[in-house]
This record gives sequence, C-alpha cells and structure tokens, in this order.
Amino acid sequence: MSYHSEPHDFTDKRTGYEQLAAQLRGLLEGETDPIANAANTAALIFNALPEVSWAGFYFLREGELIVGPFQGKPACVRIALGHGVCGTAAAKRETLLVPDVSAFPGHIACDAASQSEVVVPLIAAGQLVGVLDLDSTRLARFDEVDARGLEQLATLFVQASRIV
Repeated sequence: MSYHSEPHDFTDKRTGYEQLAAQLRGLLEGETDPIANAANTAALIFNALPEVSWAGFYFLREGELIVGPFQGKPACVRIALGHGVCGTAAAKRETLLVPDVSAFPGHIACDAASQSEVVVPLIAAGQLVGVLDLDSTRLARFDEVDARGLEQLATLFVQASRIV
C-alpha cells in the first residue's frame, strides 16, 4: 500500500477529524501489529494536528503505563496508574482534557514546555490496554471536539491492532 500525507485543514475541526479518521482507516487497513499501527497513528496525528508538541501511546504492562511509539521530544518511560494525566485517565478509563497542566494535581512534567494535554484511554475487549496522549505548548489547545475526534481515532487504532 502506498501512502502520502495530505495537508490537513482544521478550521472546521469536526470535518478535519472525519478526514483524519478516513486517512487512518486507509493507513491501518490490513495491518494488525500494534507497534506498527501505533507508530503510524502517532505520526499521522502529530503531523496533521496544529499546535501539538507530542503525540503518542503508553501501553499498560504489569500494572503501569510504559511509553510506546510517539512523535515529539523524549518522554517519561513509566507512569503509575492514577498518577499524572495519563495515569489518571487510565485509572478512570475516561478521556481527560486538561487546559492548563500546571493546575492538574500531580501533573508529571515530561516536557516543561507542555501547557495543555488530552489523554484518551485505549480499551480492547473490555480491558484497559493503554492511552493515547497529546500535549501542546499552548494553554487550552484541546476542547471537546478534539476529545471526540481523538476517541474515534483511538477506537480505529484498537480495532485494527491485535492488542489483547
């Protein structure tokens, strides 16, 4: 399969996420390896969304989140469940939008320039398998439209990948 990146216009976020979801479906079609799919998903999101400084995955391994494929600066390797935005989203199994990470109790500053974050839990066969994490150097970069769009992308990733 050949693939080329297309410019993304997120002036209308809902339309932008629909186009991104269609592109991700094509990118993941026929591939089931979770590492390959996570790498391509992170790269697609990082290059498509404006003002994103980090996009990637953490996978649940032996009771903690371990960094997986990502785009951006080096990241924290291990995050305990219930700690930081990623660990809290994982423990609660719900998407967390954090407009100002400095106001989030227990925020883990992997990158001091990060100002806002959104984390989407990955659920496969009813089990938590990890999270999709995005950071921005702009305060309040992410909103509910981003959260719903990223949840759709996370679902496409989980459906395509043999994680459990």
